[in-house]
Amino acid sequence: MIRSRKARIVATLGPATSDIDTITQLFNAGADVFRLNFSHGSHADHKRRYDLVREVERVSGRPISILADMQGPKLRVGPFAAGKVMLAEGAEFSLDTNPAPGDVNRVYLPHPELFEVVAAGQSLLLDDGKLRLEVLDNNGERIRTRVKHGGALSDRKGVNVPDTILPIPVLTQKDRVDLEFALSLGADWIALSFVQRPEDLVDARELIGDRAGLMVKLEKPAALDRLDEIVQASDSVMVARGDLGVELPPERVPGVQKRILRSCRSHGKPVIIATQMLESMIAAPVPTRAEASDVATAIYDGADAVMLSAESASGAFPVQAVAMMDRIIKEVEHDPLYRSLIDAQHELPLNTPGDAICAALRDVAQTINAVVAVTYTTSGHTSLRAARQRPAAPILSITPKLATARRLALVWGVHSTVSPDIGSVDEMVSAACGTAAREGFASPGDQVAIAAGMPFGESGTTNLLRIARV
Repeated sequence: MIRSRKARIVATLGPATSDIDTITQLFNAGADVFRLNFSHGSHADHKRRYDLVREVERVSGRPISILADMQGPKLRVGPFAAGKVMLAEGAEFSLDTNPAPGDVNRVYLPHPELFEVVAAGQSLLLDDGKLRLEVLDNNGERIRTRVKHGGALSDRKGVNVPDTILPIPVLTQKDRVDLEFALSLGADWIALSFVQRPEDLVDARELIGDRAGLMVKLEKPAALDRLDEIVQASDSVMVARGDLGVELPPERVPGVQKRILRSCRSHGKPVIIATQMLESMIAAPVPTRAEASDVATAIYDGADAVMLSAESASGAFPVQAVAMMDRIIKEVEHDPLYRSLIDAQHELPLNTPGDAICAALRDVAQTINAVVAVTYTTSGHTSLRAARQRPAAPILSITPKLATARRLALVWGVHSTVSPDIGSVDEMVSAACGTAAREGFASPGDQVAIAAGMPFGESGTTNLLRIARV
């Protein structure tokens, strides 16, 4: 099965998509990556969905990537005696260390770390930004605020602190248990929530090792201060516009999205645009025109993938949402303007042999009108560097490792396959031509461009470029 598009689709699984027939339909409609959201559901739920995806993979014969998304340190207020209060604009309201149920004047804040960093003049956002409080003072046990934007506040609503770096580890105890469980299943990507600085990745990197790719979710404004460092320390990035849009003014989000995309392209890291892409399709069979334009903009900007959340997890039209996203991407990629924009964004190769070879692969494939650019890879490095160049030809990635093939299913333009190890250049050329023909990319007489590394089987040794005729 060849996807006739370069950008990829991530579909979140949930109550609406938990049976083999529906997951098969999602895959056939265009889903390349399936997301397990550990903010919801039990381990048993996630294992059942994981096993179903692997069954779809077995039947289809195509590597499918599975993303395990960690919940992260979600901050919440405590309960209220009446279940809900109404905060009036201009009133004083306190958040304190007293675990007693709250009222219209105060509420318990079960996060002692906040009392260490919150200062007068800062803002607290409650319930996804619906309420805004201005901090008046903080004595270490009580944060006294004035209500700037009021409204109803109920039990355990979320708290966002946009004006400071919070001294909270991105891996909670729940996350550590979930992470180890996801790795034991065989998840291909682990996503970390609420990353603020590159140091936040250290523990996760040690725990994950080489068992999965490490994805960073960018949803805190503080992360933007060290954006390039965070991107460089990660394996991939998700622009999580939900929480990012709470803590940033809405008018800043589009520019920040483009900035993150540019950084990821520069460093050659796959990037997903996520949250509210086709949100109206949770309840309707078609999206708004603004949503379709939002998806299209991400594709024009060169994103590796776009993601569905509640649309596919709990919506009434999950398969239609994937199919719609598939159609939008294809429409954009067939627009002559798309190629012009991708070429205009072209990144110069870095000063490494791998980047030099993959830049040459792009140019050679275009010059000789190759039907496909073939990359041999063990770790995925060669295919990733080739994708960074955004060639016009599709990238046929050949690897002996199923785990690598699955991970690369997320990457722009990469058609990932598994093949036995090769031992010589002649074997490489024969296998490349055979795979290109078998997978439907080439016919007899077509030319292919091939990049690989010698000695074969060693990671990070991309140093060979070859032209062959099928």
